[in-house]
Amino acid sequence: MTPALREKAIAVCTAKIALKGEGVGLSFYAFFANRNDTPDLLMEMATWWIKTHRLDHFVKATTIKAMLIAER
Repeated sequence: MTPALREKAIAVCTAKIALKGEGVGLSFYAFFANRNDTPDLLMEMATWWIKTHRLDHFVKATTIKAMLIAER
């Protein structure tokens, strides 16, 4: 995963946690706009989420954030 995408995902997780609390769940779509103008980045995140880590569709944002930070 590119460093820029990792940092964007960490920022999104941080914002969602601040807004909705530590129990909030996310899918990898949470890191992109409804109209995705960056399909390569979407596929990069999907690969990390689905193929690399075999995560469920929704995972707690705190878990995702910790995983992303650990892989820096």
